[in-house]
Formats: sequence, structure tokens, C-alpha cells
Amino acid sequence: MQNNIGEQTGLYIFPGPGVGKNATRQEKNEAMKHMGEKMATNPSGIFMYHAPGRPFTFGKWLGIEFGTELLEAILVVFLLAQTSIASFAGRVGFVLAAGILAAIATNVSYWNWYGFPCVYTTGYMFIQIVGFLCVGVVAALVLRRRSPAA
Repeated sequence: MQNNIGEQTGLYIFPGPGVGKNATRQEKNEAMKHMGEKMATNPSGIFMYHAPGRPFTFGKWLGIEFGTELLEAILVVFLLAQTSIASFAGRVGFVLAAGILAAIATNVSYWNWYGFPCVYTTGYMFIQIVGFLCVGVVAALVLRRRSPAA
């Protein structure tokens, strides 16, 4: 791999169209016409490549993941707080629906376009949905029914 890719860290999709970086529109269109047969007769996939030298910073990655999920929770609770949903189940349902939307938005596209395995896709979606369900329960308890302002 390193001999072929070298120091070019990135996401690679194969098979490629087989045209250079400076291909004309006509060359790109012609290459796209042949992608179907290339996909049918060759292996295909996506490949994330990191050139040598990438440090293993587990703590940093874990922190970024935690921060991302905390931000998601804060945003969905903010949206929930803007509603007038009175029931506990309604508040949980609102956050759960947001979680289902978030899970579908990315994961189904990855399954569809890149061929991610169904077991991975459904498993990852399940984890996301359960996470939002937990946030919904906590938010519904914290944001109890408020009496209308007099």
C-alpha cells in the first residue's frame, strides 16, 4: 500500500473512474459510462488510508467523540425546550424521532452508496437511537410540564 499510495492520507474509493486529475468533462462522462461494468467485474470498496506517522491519541479521539455526542444531546434538548409538548411520552418521542432521523441521515447513505454491511448499519443505528432514547428520558424528566405563564 505504502508503495502505491505513499504519503497521500485520504479516503479512497475503488475502482476509480480511470481518468486523471485534469480530465476534460467529456473524458469524465465517458469514464462514468463504463463504471457499471467496472463495478460488475472488479472488486469495489472504500479505503481510509493514513500514511505512517499518525500518532495513536486514543484520549483525544475519545474526547472528540464525547464532545460530539454531548453537543448532539444539547442541541436536541434545546429543540425540545422550544416545543410545548406536555406529556412525558411526547417529550421522549420527540427526542427519539430526532435520533432516528440522525441515524438514518448518515448510516443509510453509507449502506446504499458504499456498501456498508447491513449488520454494521443496523447495529450503529441501534446504538445511536438508544443513545437518543436515553437523552430523551433524561430530558423529559428534567423538562417537566411547565405551567403557562400568567
